[in-house]
Amino acid sequence: MRRPAIIALAVVSVAALLVLAWRGFAPRAEDADVLSGYVEGDSLYLAAPVAAEVSSLSVRDGDHVALGATLFTIDPRPLRARRDAAAAELGQARAEAQTARAGLGQQKANLLAANAQAANAAREARRAQALAAGGVASTQDLERAQTAARDTEAGREAAGQLVAAAKAQAAASEAAVARAGAALTEAQSRLEQLSLRAPAAGRIERTYLQPGEWAAANQPVLSLIPDDRLKLRFFVPEREVSLYRVGRRVQFGCDACRAGRGATIAYVSPRPEYTPPVIYSRKARDRLVFLVEARPDHPEDLNPGQPVDVTPLASPAGRRP
Repeated sequence: MRRPAIIALAVVSVAALLVLAWRGFAPRAEDADVLSGYVEGDSLYLAAPVAAEVSSLSVRDGDHVALGATLFTIDPRPLRARRDAAAAELGQARAEAQTARAGLGQQKANLLAANAQAANAAREARRAQALAAGGVASTQDLERAQTAARDTEAGREAAGQLVAAAKAQAAASEAAVARAGAALTEAQSRLEQLSLRAPAAGRIERTYLQPGEWAAANQPVLSLIPDDRLKLRFFVPEREVSLYRVGRRVQFGCDACRAGRGATIAYVSPRPEYTPPVIYSRKARDRLVFLVEARPDHPEDLNPGQPVDVTPLASPAGRRP
């Protein structure tokens, strides 16, 4: 091949490569009127309530779960033993409370009898005093009646003190029953928490532990991104940010998404973002953007990190500013 032909072929090849590079990396016409963004989700970190072994894991990374679906289970044996001990303590406390109530009833009956005896003895003492004043009864009879009245009055006071003590004992036993009941309720509640269910429909982001591994108390076993916590994050130029307000609707699209998807703006950042250095000039303001977040209408088929294209909002006059 002659040298001029080789040079011409090389020039044509370079030109073709330049055209392909320009077509691949130059801004496309369809990108000129969209706001680029991506999907992001706020994670929930679901943990074991107590230190125990992970006995089962019902999900895998990337699974979509429904509200109330079982996610994982913690070994219940330690808490079951604690629950059984709390139930035994409650039974003992109830038995002691029943005994205390019976004792209080007996002391109240004794007080009624002591009151009756004291009243009878007081009447006899008054009668003996009247008889002694008329010379009918002797001084010895009067002294015996007065002594009996004093003794029965002391017995009545002692019976009243025993009733007060029995009331205090009964109250303490009832308080012990309440404490034991609360302990049993807490143990039962913790036991029920060992089988953790999804608090919302969403996607399993990541599992951190596997069955057989030990989970410390409050250590996350997995993370879940609820569907209602997925959001679009995109950036709006400074000259158009006044159009974006919380509650306004935007339209967006994404690869392999159905057409006509919508979202509601939930947040507009009050702080701009620059490409440094920050120079307040007309040219610099063209690079000034504000972060906007919007909640999609049907987020269940969106994935965190997925790119989206948001259609810019129009001004009230029907044109972009």
